[in-house]
Amino acid sequence: MESKSKNKSKSVGRVYLVGAGPGDLGLVTLRAKECIEQADVIVHDHLANPEMLGWARDEAEIIYAGKKAGEHALSQEKINTLLVEKAREGKRVVRLKGGDPFVFGRGAEEAKAIVDAGIGFEIVPGITSAIAGPAYAGIPVTHRAENSHVTFFTGHEGAEKTESAIDYAALAKLGGTQVMLMGVERIESIAREMLKHGVSENLPVALVRWATTGRQETLTGTLENIGRRVVDLGFEAPAVAVFGEVVALRESLNWYEKRPLSGKRIVVTRTRRQASALSDRLRALGADVIELPTIRIEPPSNLLEFAELVQVAHAYDWIVFTSPNGVTAFFDTFFKLYDDAREIGGAKIAAIGPATAQRVKDFHLHVDLQPDEFVAEAVVREFQKQGVENLRILLARAEKARDVLPKQLSSLGAIVDEGFAYRTVAETRDDTGARRRLLEEGADLITFTSSSTVENFLALGLPWPKRMKVASIGPITSKTVRDHGLNVDVESRRHDIEGLTEAIRSFYAKGAGNG
Repeated sequence: MESKSKNKSKSVGRVYLVGAGPGDLGLVTLRAKECIEQADVIVHDHLANPEMLGWARDEAEIIYAGKKAGEHALSQEKINTLLVEKAREGKRVVRLKGGDPFVFGRGAEEAKAIVDAGIGFEIVPGITSAIAGPAYAGIPVTHRAENSHVTFFTGHEGAEKTESAIDYAALAKLGGTQVMLMGVERIESIAREMLKHGVSENLPVALVRWATTGRQETLTGTLENIGRRVVDLGFEAPAVAVFGEVVALRESLNWYEKRPLSGKRIVVTRTRRQASALSDRLRALGADVIELPTIRIEPPSNLLEFAELVQVAHAYDWIVFTSPNGVTAFFDTFFKLYDDAREIGGAKIAAIGPATAQRVKDFHLHVDLQPDEFVAEAVVREFQKQGVENLRILLARAEKARDVLPKQLSSLGAIVDEGFAYRTVAETRDDTGARRRLLEEGADLITFTSSSTVENFLALGLPWPKRMKVASIGPITSKTVRDHGLNVDVESRRHDIEGLTEAIRSFYAKGAGNG
């Protein structure tokens, strides 16, 4: 007789049909983010912001099923089969769909296939571009003085249909605000049909392209000329179309496209984990950010040697941290060895830069020395004032970092030990397609926050986009940029992320970056 364990069938997974929202990461629901973080498999669309994939676990399987005009990575039938197969393997499968899964998507078809296969599923609604696109263009889809209803329709119908299912006569009679998803390539014929059924040729129309992202563009016109304008300006999908008198309100309510960095595409080269601190600030100012990490933080080559130094940290007079990464690595190791922060003893702490100091404070420890300048030389000057002869100093820092600190502190008479807390290596992964985007679309500005980001970006061998300028976080990074034959167009006076953001904002405010 076979054992019960052999008869026991493998547990079946679950499928989550998740709305990825219209593009702005800030408009993704908390539940959607939670599903991505827990997923074993993620099947994502072309219109789902690929930066969401940064929330996924490293071991999650990422599958691109993108569909854009004329191109299909996977057919709908194959997508349905894929979702079922992965779930039958006992996996948590997230189907990430642009906007809302049930608003002019194929979410209902996918849900039916999952139900027919006897697999459990969940729907996670998303904010649809039908609402968000007009809102980000300064167009309210309803207004008490203008209309009392809004109608949504699709301009992209199934190829199997022999005639349009859109009732243009009913749309003309209904009036109000009408929002069309998909179909910008057919806008001329759609406008012609609306005119044929009695809609005024002066009806205001707006097309919002790449709505809610840093690439957003809005084209306005009338029903009579919108088709011609689209052709003349080469205005392409993806775009949301709004028909109605509410379009005129954009003149006073347009907010998103008037921010300081609107229309500027900026490359962020920091590590995947750190990129958001800079990216979020730039996006808040209107920039279209391409996150292209060039470095990754790894444990040091000799972790045991570093752990031995951390273990006797209480024996030092000073511990010097040169970066937030060093602080994190130090205390990750420290709390594996000890369960009480007081084991650090009487060692005083020095930190270079406010971000490093804040990371120390995150562990509820006091920073005893933080120079005004965020460079190693400033720490040396502060120690020189105090006198450090015969004092024991532990430097927690990256491998292959500049040797200014150990050399100059030793020359002042200090007893210096270097603790290599981490190392930076070249980032080889490009899950979000950032390199392809840079090649295809170019950029206005690239940001470098360390010498290693410069060196590793150039090591990728990507063609330098025309007119792309360089922003550097400080003089050390700038020297590396110039050593490689490049110009530095923006250099932050305050050598941290906030200072770099302000320097970029000022650069464009003065019109320096528009030439």
